[in-house]
Parts: sequence; C-alpha cells; structure tokens
Amino acid sequence: MGDHDGLESVITIGWNTHFDIEGQAIVDGEVVVIHEGRTNFSELQADLGRGDQDRLVYFAFDLLWLDGKDLRRMAQLARKELLKQLIDENGLEAPIFYSEHHEGDGQALFEAASKLNYEGIVSKRVDAPYRSDRVEAWQKIKTVQREKFPVVGFVKDPSGVAALYLGKQEGKELRYMGKVGTGWSRTKSAEIRKALDTVVSPKQKLTKAVKKPKATWVEPKFYADIEYRDITSEGLLRASSFKGLSKK
Repeated sequence: MGDHDGLESVITIGWNTHFDIEGQAIVDGEVVVIHEGRTNFSELQADLGRGDQDRLVYFAFDLLWLDGKDLRRMAQLARKELLKQLIDENGLEAPIFYSEHHEGDGQALFEAASKLNYEGIVSKRVDAPYRSDRVEAWQKIKTVQREKFPVVGFVKDPSGVAALYLGKQEGKELRYMGKVGTGWSRTKSAEIRKALDTVVSPKQKLTKAVKKPKATWVEPKFYADIEYRDITSEGLLRASSFKGLSKK
C-alpha cells in the first residue's frame, strides 16, 4: 500500500554489471514532483508545462520483466522483492526511487493518509499476478476533503447554473478559490439559480478581482458545500464537486 500523485508509466532500464554483462528490465512506476514534503500533481503539471525536469522523480513500484524473463505471473510481493534487489545491487539512485509497501491495517494507513492530505492509498493483494487494468486485486482509494465556500458568482445556463465561482474569507480578504461545475441535477441547478438571483451584485466582491467575462457576480450570502481532492499551487480547488447550498 502507498500513495503517489503523479503520472504512471512503464519504463525500460538498461545497465552494465561489473562483469560487463548487459541487463535489462521493465519497471512499472510513477513520475512525480515532491513539493513541501509530499507529491503534488499540480506542481508536476506546472513543471511539465514549462518543460522543467529538475524536480521530476520516478517511484518504481513493480517489476514486469527481467533479463528476458516475464515476471507478470509471479505474486506481487515476490516481484517487489526482486525490484528492491535490482535497485540495490545496481546502485540505482535519484531520480529513481523504490516505492516502499506496507502490510497490515489498511484502514489505519488510509486515516493517516487523510490527515497528511495525501490523495489516497493504493492497495494490492500480495499474492496477485500483474494486471495492467483495474481489477479487484488492486484498488485505489482516494481521500476527499470537504468545506463550505462562499459563492461569489455563477455562470448561467438556460435552466439554471453551469458553474459556481467560489471564494474564501481570510481575515478581511475574500480570496478567489476557483469554480465548481458538477454535482447537481437539473432540478437542483434551477434551485441554485433561483437562490443566487436574489443576491446578484453589479460588481464582484473579491478583494483581488479576477477576469471572468461570463460571470454573474453575487453578494457572498450563500455557501456551497464542496468536496475536493486538493488545493493547487495557485491556491485553487482541484477536482471539486458540489454537495449543497446554504445561506450565510
């Protein structure tokens, strides 16, 4: 079990031993950026967008093939042991790291991941063969965070709202936190629109203005109950979903 927040990829690693015998392996792992002590998908996206590679690291978590031998039918724990041996014996160092696993109480690990604001945990059967698709033998269980944010604006659609713009009160400042555009039915969308139409404002109430040409701004009198995965490096909600609306 473990947590990463990056891009999964399979790589081929080649090397020469001290006996000058060439070796080759196919490794399954994930490319990540570590920011403020934990993996951060938003920072990874930003680095990839700029073409920066200095912070990219690769967590290797499975070994599929080694020196002409297909290992995929072996038990997952046996493949992990071979992977650890491969990395240690060949002196593979940063930016390649062995992804540790933990056996035992999955619920306790999940609760710890939640407290640390990790995206979640991946759980695998230690005796299972390798599968590239999602199967019962391995599960990715995501953590979610939930909070209420003042609605500062919305985007209209013919029957209700297409999106809500959200803020967050920090002292005397009302800071922009991004938008949410999912989580309501057509009926609920119409109800949200009816409520927000009662508090429409001629200008936005954010302390630092943002450009949103399609926005209808409102007084921050209603709060949206939001589930989200994380807050990006730009201070915006990631993977947000609407759960309810309440009056201030």
